[in-house]
Parts: sequence; C-alpha cells; structure tokens
Amino acid sequence: MDQANTIEKSENGSDARQRILVCAAELLASGGREALTTRAVATAAGVQQPTIYRLFGDKDALLDAVAEYGFLAYLKQKSPAEPGQDPIDALRAGWDLHVGFGLANPAIFSIMYGDPRPGKTSPAAAKAVDFLRRRMRLLAASGRLRVSEERAANLIRAGGCGTVFTLLAMPEGDRDLDLSITAREAVVAAITTRAPTLEAPGAASAAIALRATLSETKALTASEQQLLSEWLARIAAPTTDGLFDTHNMRSREPSFAGGLL
Repeated sequence: MDQANTIEKSENGSDARQRILVCAAELLASGGREALTTRAVATAAGVQQPTIYRLFGDKDALLDAVAEYGFLAYLKQKSPAEPGQDPIDALRAGWDLHVGFGLANPAIFSIMYGDPRPGKTSPAAAKAVDFLRRRMRLLAASGRLRVSEERAANLIRAGGCGTVFTLLAMPEGDRDLDLSITAREAVVAAITTRAPTLEAPGAASAAIALRATLSETKALTASEQQLLSEWLARIAAPTTDGLFDTHNMRSREPSFAGGLL
C-alpha cells in the first residue's frame, strides 16, 4: 500500500479536504493557476487524484474552494471593525481590506473576480458580497446612504475590483497606491452623505434609511412589509433626470474622439 493510500485510510474526509485546500493554496500562491494541477495537488497533499474529484467534483470546484479558503483565511488575520466605529470609516477600512487582499493574493483574487460568468458568482466572491451588503445595511440604517443599498454595493464592487486589477497590471515597484485612495474617496462621496439623512431633507434618503430597518418593526404583517419595502425601493431609486434621455439615448452619449481608455 502506497503512502497516499495509507494517509487516506487513517483520516476522515474533512481532514483530507482541509489538507488538500492548504496544499492547493500554497501551490497557487507560489506558481499561479498553472501550477494548480490535480496531480500536483494530490502529490503535495499525499492523496490519490480520485480523492480530489470525490471531495470537490472537478477542478473548477476545487479552484472555487481554494479561493474561498484563502479569502476567509485572510479575513481571520485582520482585526474586525471596532464597536461603535463610524460606518463611513468602516466602509473605508473595508475598501482597504479588499484592495490589500487582492494585491497580496492576485491568483485567488483573479479566481474570485477575473472570470465573470453572467448570473453566477464564485463562492468566495459571494461571501465578500454578503460582507459588503451587511456594511451597506448599517450605512443605510444610520441614514448615511444617498443611493440604494444595492447600487452602493455595486459601485463599491466595481470601483474596488477595477482598482485592484489596474494596480496588478502595473509593475509591482511602480504601483501608484494613491490610486486606491482616490478611487475610494470618489465612491464614498458618490454613495454617502456628510450628515445622517434622518436629519436632512430628501425623500429618497429617508426611504433608504427606513427600508434598512423595516424588518425590525412588528406593526406590519409580512405582506405589508413586502409591499412597503417595494414602495420605499421605488422612492429610493436614483433619478436619471439630466443624465439620460430614455427616448433618445444616443444623443446624450459622450464622444470618444480620442479613443477609449
């Protein structure tokens, strides 16, 4: 009986799965996606190749699992948000954490975000989105969002991922890290207010704040809450007045005479 068979028989599936993930993450960090072959992972983890397929299904599922493992391991190394921290400061910290993770783990970040599939999200990216949505809910509940939670989250995702991939494309010694700060502050300014909207006028902002705390009320039935949530979402929806002519959008399109960036 070879060593791989001996190891597999002496441990349960969760132990083998954990060791495969650790070894796969190390291979990914040292050699990129090209180094992450099932043969290399099996050798490093001391298991048979069929074990990988039995535990993960296929290589794509293994890649997703490794990305999720690496992302969660990175988060565990970081300090959680401080209790009572200003929600906008917490948003900035979350942005910096996201960018820092991407620059420190380019291969994992590329698995998470570099191979988009319409309507699908990698498990690791889904966890990041859940984390982001919780941040947006806190911002909305505190009256600091000027746009809907969904739009705010999507703007942050677009800005954060674009920033990471732009910086990764630069030689490591020439990266302009101030680019991340500039992009972060542009997004913060676009989605937040300087003062809580509960103290400032504006139906849209008030609707955003109320919708964020709607689930806490006991005065409405579930169907009434759903209906009110839909109404509040419509009030909170950003207006397109002055931005687009929905009847003649081509007349408002910008000119790129000099070419696209």
